[in-house]
Parts: sequence; C-alpha cells; structure tokens
Amino acid sequence: MIRWCISSFQLAELFISSVVHLLYGFYVYSTAVAADLSQALSECVFKSNVSLEVKKQDPNKSTVDDLPPIVLVHGIFGFGKGKFGSFSYFGGAEKKDERVLVPDLGSLTSIYDRARELFYYLKGGRVDYGEQHSKTCGHSRFGRIYEQGHYPQWDEDHPIHFVGHSAGAQVVRVVQQMLADKAFEGYENTSENWVLSITALSGAFNGTTRTYLDGMLPEDGQNMKPLCLLQLCRLGVIIYDWLDIPLLKAYYNFGFDHFNLSWRKVGLWGLVDCLLGNAGPWATGDWILPDLTIQGSIKLNSNMQTFPNTFYFCYATKRTRKILGVTVPSGILGIHPMLFMRVLQMSLYRYPTDVPPPYKGYRDEDWQDNDGALNTISMTHPRLPIEHPSCSIVNDSDCQPLQPGIWYYKIVEADHILFILNRERAGVQFDLMYDNIFERCRKHIFRKTSQTLPNEAP
Repeated sequence: MIRWCISSFQLAELFISSVVHLLYGFYVYSTAVAADLSQALSECVFKSNVSLEVKKQDPNKSTVDDLPPIVLVHGIFGFGKGKFGSFSYFGGAEKKDERVLVPDLGSLTSIYDRARELFYYLKGGRVDYGEQHSKTCGHSRFGRIYEQGHYPQWDEDHPIHFVGHSAGAQVVRVVQQMLADKAFEGYENTSENWVLSITALSGAFNGTTRTYLDGMLPEDGQNMKPLCLLQLCRLGVIIYDWLDIPLLKAYYNFGFDHFNLSWRKVGLWGLVDCLLGNAGPWATGDWILPDLTIQGSIKLNSNMQTFPNTFYFCYATKRTRKILGVTVPSGILGIHPMLFMRVLQMSLYRYPTDVPPPYKGYRDEDWQDNDGALNTISMTHPRLPIEHPSCSIVNDSDCQPLQPGIWYYKIVEADHILFILNRERAGVQFDLMYDNIFERCRKHIFRKTSQTLPNEAP
C-alpha cells in the first residue's frame, strides 16, 4: 500500500512537472512568434513613412571597435541571436553595450561540444569536434560552417570578456582550458590569455541535485531512470530532430545536427533505434545533463584550472531561507511558477543512502540552498574536486581593485531565470545587474602590460 502511494505521488509529480514545463515552453515560443509578427506588421504599415537619412560617420566608431567584445553565453535550453526571432535570451541586456556578441550554441549538447562551437563562432571556419571525441561519441567530426568569424582577430592581444548564464559559465571555462591546452587543430598559438574575464550568472560549476530529481541516476550520474521528466524530454527532442522541419529548426534548434538524426539520413529504423536508446547522444552520454550532475562536473573540473591572468566574478542565486533550522522557499510571489516546486524539492532533497556519495565529505545540508535549478553552493566558484581561490563579497565595489586568478562571488536573492528572458520581471534589479557587469568589464578589468621606456621600441 505504501509503495503504491509513493508510486502514485511520483506519477502525479511527473505529470504536473511535464505540464508546467510544456506550458512555459509554449509561452516562450508563442511570445517570440507574436513579437516577430508584430514587428513585421509594423514594418509593413510604416514602411512608406520611413524617410531616408544620410548616415554620418561616427567619430567614436574606431574607438568602439578597439574595445574587447563581451560575449554572452546562454545556458541549457537557451538560444542566441538569430534564433527565436527578435526574442532575447538575455532580456535585451546585449543592447547595453556596443560590443556584445550572443552566440547560438546547442541548447542540449554537451559542454564539450558547445565549447568547440563557441570557438569557431568567434574565429570562423568549420566547427571541428575533434577526431577522437567524434568517434567515441558517434557523431560527425565536423559541424556548422562560419564563413566569417564574429571576432576573427581573437588572440592574446585581442582578448575577450565572457558572461555565462548557468551551464554557459562552464562552457566558457572549458573553452579557456582548451585554449591553454592548444586543443584546436590548426591553431597552435592559443593560450588561456585569450580570455580577459569570466563573469558567471548562476554558473553551473559543481553540478546540481536537480538532475537527480529530473531523472539522472545518482549511482553514476550518466544514465536515466526508465520513467522521468528527462525521458519525456528525450523523446520530444528525438521526434523534433527526426522530423527535421526547416522552418522550425531555423527558429529553434537543440543542436544535435552533427548526430544526423533527420529522417532524411536515418530513416524510420533510425528513429526506432534512437527511441530505444541505441543511438544518438543519449546512447553515448554526449549531451548536457550528464555534465550537470555532481559526478559529471567533478570529471570536467578535474581537467580545468583557474588562470592567474584572468579575472573571475560570480553571481550565485538563491530563493531559500531557514526557518527553525529547516530550509524552505523564501516566498511564493518572488519565485517563478515553473521553479517553485523545484525550489522546494531541492531544499528537501536527500542523497540516497544506498549508493556511494558523489564525493568524499558530501553533506545534504550543504546543497539545500538553491534557485530552483542549481544549488547555491555550486554557483559560487569551482570547488570540486579541489577548491579554487575565492573571495565572498557583499557589494560589487568590495572587490575593487580586482585581482586576477581569484573567484569573487556575491550571493543574490533571485531564482534561476530572473535575469534572463523577461526583463520586466526583474525590474530595476535587472538593469543594476547588467550595468555592474558591463561597467566592470569596461572600467575595472584590464591586463597589466610592461611599460615601454622612451628609448625602447614598443
């Protein structure tokens, strides 16, 4: 009887979670379509009233072009400029500075694959996922072609500021490590100094217990439960990619084109093979969820460093508080409806006692504070398997002058999506957040160079 009640509760929770996520996805999609239709209608109606103007040369243009670009990297289920029409993943924050790039990377592809895509988005050329990795993971070695890189001059003398939300922050770290390891064939002169600064908004540095709630097995952090939210997501993505409808794929893409899941390439039996879990990214674990488990994050972090010439700053979000020693959501109105249930579940989560803990010294109470998607402990700085240098601050100005090689972090009262998608929801807090980020990049972060004496050539 007890087992039946538990099973019924789990099925009910799965149904509610599926409906909530599906409705929110439909809301975002319909909002983007409505905005595009409205824009197209406006352009059609007012086209005749548009007057031609002589465009004057901006005297500051050369100065603007000399500034290092700020690259905003989206998280899971995210999208960049060019997808979802005029809808902005970062809520329009990219308009706050004249040199901002917003790449569109695979929304569900692995951290590794997204890092490779980010490099070629900036430098240009055909995305090369690497021969060995491609063979191991069962996909094509080469992907999308960027005829013209968005910042082809990128090198140590022309470094970049990166701002990553959620999993996007970990993508940037992997890119920097790849640069240090000279992991891009044909680019032998890369180095970690190509990255000037990394700012993380709710960065997924050490994994999240939500992956286990959504269906990843805590035993290994690689496989999924037979019936869970992630399995339903997997089925939906497979069908979406197999149908391969150009109009839909142009509007939103999960990023698995290099797995060749289209009906044109695999046919009906290929679809069956993917649905059974014998092919595709889920068969080899080359997708983003295994990278977001605690075990997967430890595996990634074990090969990454904090570099002495790069500036690091993190905003760790939380929507929980303690009442009589119990961690609970910090309110109802301040948490997005899609995340409220997860905030509660994550604050009450207990790692199974019948499986080994993800790392030595794991304690449930350390992972209870969360923002509905990530645990706050995971967002402050890389700490697993070894803790990187860090410094907690209360105000942004507390860390000035900034020192490179240290992860400064600030804990902010917000849920996981407060600073993306809907600018109006965060209000003034949205503008203050991004104004501080861009001001820090432009005014307080610079690389020290050796001074040239009068009798020396520069």
